[in-house]
Amino acid sequence: MADPRLRQLTIKTGVVKRLTKERTVYEREITTERNRLEKFKNEGADEHVLKKQEEVIQECLMMIPDALRRLKEQVELLEKFLEDEKELEESKEYTTASQVLAEAKEVLSKS
Repeated sequence: MADPRLRQLTIKTGVVKRLTKERTVYEREITTERNRLEKFKNEGADEHVLKKQEEVIQECLMMIPDALRRLKEQVELLEKFLEDEKELEESKEYTTASQVLAEAKEVLSKS
């Protein structure tokens, strides 16, 4: 029977990986929407369209702090789990978790 700790590790790793990607996607979306706003301004779009586009950008900006908070929480949980379960160090799940953790910390350090 498989070690239930490996299953927990896989789940925690998946959560951190998803939240890291989510944070990156929000950043990319802000850039895309800002470019779209500039395009609208250059084309002389209607004031209503410009206002709506600015609202879209503000919504994206509001999502980032929440995404960061959730990512920080999950990174801490995964870190603690890895510290507590050192005997799993030889498993591929542990190695994957360590790599995902390093990537997440890199994303957090850019914030």
